[in-house]
Amino acid sequence: MQNFSKVFSAAVEGVESNLIEVETDINVGLHSFNIVGLADKSLSEAKERVSSALKNSGVKPPSKENRKIVVNLAPADVKKTGSQYDLAIAIGYLLATKQIKDFDSKNKIFAGELALDGGLRGVSGVLNISRMAKDKGFEEIFVPAVNAAEAAIISDINVFGFNNLNDLILHLEGRKIIESQSKTEIKPSISSDHQMIDISDIKGQENAKRALMITAAGGHNLLMQGSPGTGKTMLAQALVSILPPPTLKEIIEITQIYSAAGLLNGNSFINWRPFRTPHQTASPPAIIGGGQNPRPGEISLAHRGVLFLDELPEFRRDILEALRQPIESGKAFISRAKNNMVFPAKFILVAAMNPCPCGYYGDAEKECRCSAFEVFRYQKKISGPLLDRIDLQIDVPRVKLEELTNKNRDTKSAEEMRKKIVEAREIQKERLKEFKILTNSEMNSKMCDEMIKLDKEADNFLKDIFEKSLISARGYYRVLKTARTIADLENSKDLNVNHLAEAFQYRLKEKE
Repeated sequence: MQNFSKVFSAAVEGVESNLIEVETDINVGLHSFNIVGLADKSLSEAKERVSSALKNSGVKPPSKENRKIVVNLAPADVKKTGSQYDLAIAIGYLLATKQIKDFDSKNKIFAGELALDGGLRGVSGVLNISRMAKDKGFEEIFVPAVNAAEAAIISDINVFGFNNLNDLILHLEGRKIIESQSKTEIKPSISSDHQMIDISDIKGQENAKRALMITAAGGHNLLMQGSPGTGKTMLAQALVSILPPPTLKEIIEITQIYSAAGLLNGNSFINWRPFRTPHQTASPPAIIGGGQNPRPGEISLAHRGVLFLDELPEFRRDILEALRQPIESGKAFISRAKNNMVFPAKFILVAAMNPCPCGYYGDAEKECRCSAFEVFRYQKKISGPLLDRIDLQIDVPRVKLEELTNKNRDTKSAEEMRKKIVEAREIQKERLKEFKILTNSEMNSKMCDEMIKLDKEADNFLKDIFEKSLISARGYYRVLKTARTIADLENSKDLNVNHLAEAFQYRLKEKE
C-alpha cells in the first residue's frame, strides 16, 4: 500500500515569502515519522504537535499501523524555520491516509501552528504569505482566525480563518462551510501613541521647527547639535506629529516588515509611520538586520518612518558606517555564505548629539570643561562621509527664560504644519510619479538634473557656493534636493536664490 499527497504552504525569508510544497508519503516499512527538507528544531518537533492535534480532533493520528511516514518540504535545499507548516503537514497526512475527502489543493495555501488540542495559533508573516499567494495565482489561503484580518489586507484572494483543525476539516469536506474573511479596511493614522508630543507644545526653537518641517516635507535626514536639555529629543519626537499619514501602499510595506519580525503585537496592520529609537548598546544585526535566522533590523522597522539616534557619537563606529549604504539606497543588504537578503529601509534619519563630552562647548551661558583635543576627538566620531549624507545639520541653542514663560506665544499647530507638508508632498508625488518615488530625498543625481531647473542667477549662486565651500558632489545634489523641498513648501514652481541659500545654510556644520 502506498499513499501520496501534496499541499502548499509558505516560508517567510526576511520580508519575502516563498512557496513551499508539502509532500506526504506513507509506505510499508518500520514505523517512523520523518520531516525532511532542511527543517530546523521547531519544525522537526512538528510531528509531535501534529500527532496530538490529529488525535484530539477526532481523526486517526500517525501510529504503528500507518507504517513509514515521510513529509518532504520542497525545495529541499532551502532552510525551513518556524511553525507555520503544522497545518499543511496535518492536511497532507489526512489526504495521504484518505481520512478526508479529496479536494483540489492546487489553488490553496495552508499556514498555521497547531496546539496539542487541535487549536490553531497565530504565526508571523501571514501578510507576506497572502501577498505571495496572490502573485502566484492562488485563490484561497487558510490561516488561524487571529491572522485572518491581516491576510485579508490583500485584495482578490479568499482568506479563511479557523480556530481549530476540526472546523477546517469540516469546511474542506463541505459539511460546515465557513465564510471567507471580508477585506480589511484600513484608515491611516498619524501615530499609535495618543500621548505624542505636539510640535506646538515646544517653546522657542523656531529654526529647529523650520528644519523639522523641511525634513518631514521632503524626507530629508537631520542632525541636531546642542547642549544638554535644549530640547533635541523632544523635537525629534515631535516630528511624528507633523508627518503625513502613510498611504495604503506604505501601510502594506510597513506591515509586511513588522509581520515578518513578529512585532504586530496583536494588531492586524501598522497604519502609522514608525518611530524607532534604538539604544547606543544595540548590536549591528539589531540595527542593520541579520542574525542566525535573518530578521529586519531597526533601520527596516523604521521603513517609511523615522529612525532617531540619540547621542549619536555614543554608537559604535562600525554601526554608524554601516548606515551609509542604506541611507543612499533605501535598502539593507544582508550577505551570507548561503544566501543574500534585501530588507527595505527607506527611513528619515534624525540624530542628536552634544558638541563635546561635557556637552557645553559653544554654550553662551555655561563654560565647557573639555580640552580642544577632547572636543575634536568627540566630534570626529561622526565621519565626514556620514555627515555628507545628512541634508540638514542645525544647532539647537539654549531656550531663554522669556520664551519659556511666555504664555501668549503665536505658534503654528501641528495640524497647520502637517497640512502644508501634505500639500508639498502631493506636489512632489505628481512631479516624480514617472520615477515611482514619493519624495525629493529619493531622487538620484540624474533625476535632479532632469527635474530641477535653475535660472541664471540661481545657477551662478550655486556655482559660487560650490567653489568657495568645497562641498562634495553628493553635497551639491543634496543642497539641490533640500532647496526643491523648500520651494515646494512655498508652492513655488521655480527654484530661486533664497531657496538655495536656506538649503545651503543647513549644511554649514560639515565645514567646521
